Amino acid sequence: MPNLVEYIALAEKPSLRENELNFSVGDTVDVHTRILEGDKERIQIFSGVVIAKRGAGMRESFTVRRIVAGEGVERTFPVHSPKVADVKVKRHGRVRRAKLYYLRERIGKSTRLRERQAKKGEVETHS
Repeated sequence: MPNLVEYIALAEKPSLRENELNFSVGDTVDVHTRILEGDKERIQIFSGVVIAKRGAGMRESFTVRRIVAGEGVERTFPVHSPKVADVKVKRHGRVRRAKLYYLRERIGKSTRLRERQAKKGEVETHS
């Protein structure tokens, strides 16, 4: 007899994203989001640094931070949302933390992260 966790996983399975998004905390990404304007659909790009990933299954989400006109803007995206069309990695950041909330207090050049070199066998995803 399956337990509650297995029932939840079974119910969530049809809604999960089929192509896995390959990025990690510290990466600079372009998040392509679907925007509905009337009866037309267009793609809007939100660029920034991934400062957090949380959750699992359908509840998995990630937070992207960028600076717009000198003001920090953070946006949280559900990984399995149909509104998120694609996530393109522009740059891999080298970090030693799971959450980069300390970037909120930093200004200017101190917000930069060192670039992580590709490991053997890892494919570069720059576009």
